[in-house]
Formats: sequence, C-alpha cells, structure tokens
Amino acid sequence: MKKAKIYLDYAATTPVDKRVVKVMQPFFDKKFGNTMSLHSFGQEAKMVVEDSREKVANLIGAKASEIIFTSSATESNNLALKGIAFAKKNKGRHIIISSIEHDCIVESASWLEGQGFEISKLSVDRYGFVDPKEIKKLIRKDTILVSVMHANNEIGTIEPIKEIGAVCKKAGVLFHTDAAQSFGKIPIDVNKMNIDLLTASSHKMYGPKGVACLFIREGVKVEPLLHGGGHEFGLRSSTVNTAAIVGFAKACELCKKEMKVEIKRISTLRDELISGIFKEIKNVSLNGHSKKRLANNINIAFSFIEGESLIMQLDILGVAVSTGSACSSRKLKTSSVLSSIGISPLKINGSLRLSLGRETKKSDIDYVLKVLPKAVKKLRAISPFKK
Repeated sequence: MKKAKIYLDYAATTPVDKRVVKVMQPFFDKKFGNTMSLHSFGQEAKMVVEDSREKVANLIGAKASEIIFTSSATESNNLALKGIAFAKKNKGRHIIISSIEHDCIVESASWLEGQGFEISKLSVDRYGFVDPKEIKKLIRKDTILVSVMHANNEIGTIEPIKEIGAVCKKAGVLFHTDAAQSFGKIPIDVNKMNIDLLTASSHKMYGPKGVACLFIREGVKVEPLLHGGGHEFGLRSSTVNTAAIVGFAKACELCKKEMKVEIKRISTLRDELISGIFKEIKNVSLNGHSKKRLANNINIAFSFIEGESLIMQLDILGVAVSTGSACSSRKLKTSSVLSSIGISPLKINGSLRLSLGRETKKSDIDYVLKVLPKAVKKLRAISPFKK
C-alpha cells in the first residue's frame, strides 16, 4: 500500500505554483541581465522588475514606487523597525509592538533596546487580539512606531488593523504591520487600513523562497540597512533576484484573482477538520478565535500528550503538521504566542498547528480524521501527562 503524503504545514511554506515556475524559467538563463546595466539585457531585466513591482503593489492598493523588494520577511521586518528607528531617532526613541509578534520583530526590537530605544509590548486577550484602546494609552510624544502583525502565524488570529492604523494616524505615529501570513490570503488595502509600512513574503503564498517586499508609504523616511550600489530606490543595495521577483509578482496576480473562491473553499475544509477533531477526540481545545482567524489555520491543544511526539506519529502516517512557527520549531522553548493568550504550559506542550492550502483536498481531511484519533489514543496510552 502506497504511503499517504499529505502536507498540512502551509503556514511554514507553500509549494511554488506551477504557473509561477513557468514564468520564472526564462529569467534563469535567457533573460538574465543585471537591472543596473545600461545595455539591452539589463534594461529588459529592469523593465520586468518594474512591471512586477506594479503587480505586487496592485494586490494591496499601493503605488509601484512604494514597494521595496527584499530577500525575506525577516529582512523586511528588520528594515521596517531599524530603518524607522534610526530615521526617527531625533524625534523619539519609543516603539510599540505586540506580545505575539514573530521572532524577527521581537529580536529586532530587543536589539534596538541595546541601542538606546525603549520598547513597549501590547498585551492580547485569550484569542490573541490586540486592543486599539491600549495602543492609544501607550502612545507618547516620543513614540515613533507601532508594529502589530496582521494575522498571527501560530493561531491565525486576524488583528483589527484598520482600527489600529486609525489610532496611529490620529496620533501622528507610523504604523507597520507584518502581513507575511495574510498577504494573498485575505484582502488588504494599505490606504483604507491606514498602514504606513507592510511586510509581505512570497513563499507563504505559492511564490518562490528568497524574495519578499516592504511597502513604505510615500513620504516615509527609512534609513537603509544595506549600503552599496543604490538599488531599490537607494533603500536596499544588492543585485535584485529578477527570476524570484517575477515569480512573486505572478503569485500576487493569481492570489488576487482566486482569493475569494479559495477563502470559501479552504474555510469549509478547515471547519470540517475542526468539527471532526472535536467529534472524534476528547479533551481538545481550539487555540485562537473560532471565526476571526485565517481561513487555512487550525491550532488545537491535545491534553495529556506531547505535541512533537504527535508530529512524529503523524509524519510516519504521511501527514505533515507543526507545533507552531517554522522558524522556531527546532528551538526548545515554549510558544510565547500561546503563553500570551493564557494557555497552560501542559496544553502548550500538546498543541499542534494544522494549516491548509491550495492543494488540500476533501480526501486529505478525511484521511487525517481517520488516523489522528488513533495516533492521539496511542500516545495518551503511554503518556506521563495523563490523569
């Protein structure tokens, strides 16, 4: 019997869509010019990068000139926080972030503390929501930036970004959101949502790895982290990855076209999987909000077992899932996100993230609901955590 091979870790990374691969191929060997070169090879590459910039901008209602291509969401987030911090240091040194940000935001903020900046962390409720009223209270005369992620990478909670942006705009404070998980999955309009800076990632939405972007609203000054040839409007010197940028742009086009239908399809499968788990397995609980979450995200706490053991059992059965952020999965530490929403250490230890995607089928859900209860039962039988 052929072993099943079901991927339910789309929040970690996604396969590159075949349509994306197709448009990328010529830029590896046929259209390989450097965008900074003046000859026809270079100008051809420059034109396609600018066309791609327009396509990425169109997905969020931005201008092409407001899109800066980077190598990753981590780089974009570093550029946003550090770039604003050093550009605005004479105005103030106070930055506000949420308590459930991705490690690259948390670590950037921590590094800035060592450079003389002050960081305030917003609390979240049991679903992972930030309260815009708390931001209003924390903003001071020396506050220069607020950074709150759009949708959480572990529990899928979608933050009230429009309301947060409005608070920041009224206070005259810049607002950045890490939209690596939400970009291409749910509608975003940087103007209607009062966003000044936004981070997006290609490999989370069926584009290639190694390319991302940072939206920087026109007029916002950012100190570059990389210095050199003056690429990307002088904000990110480095020869651009033309093939990857073309792929990123195509992925944006596809997401814009297919988003509405995909949200409906994926959320139906998600809800079926959640209800099936609750029906077949006792002592489980959902982490995050039941409705106000990304359509593809499920985070479940299984009592009396260890999450990583369950991951290995499911992997043997041909199902790939995770315990949380892929960037932290090899670190032996408790999830700060689940801790922040008040989940007990034992439940955190037994929590799994299952994230669905473009290739997830009804038959995949049926298979998971067939093997998951058996895997849980097997592990609970030998668990030191059981009553």
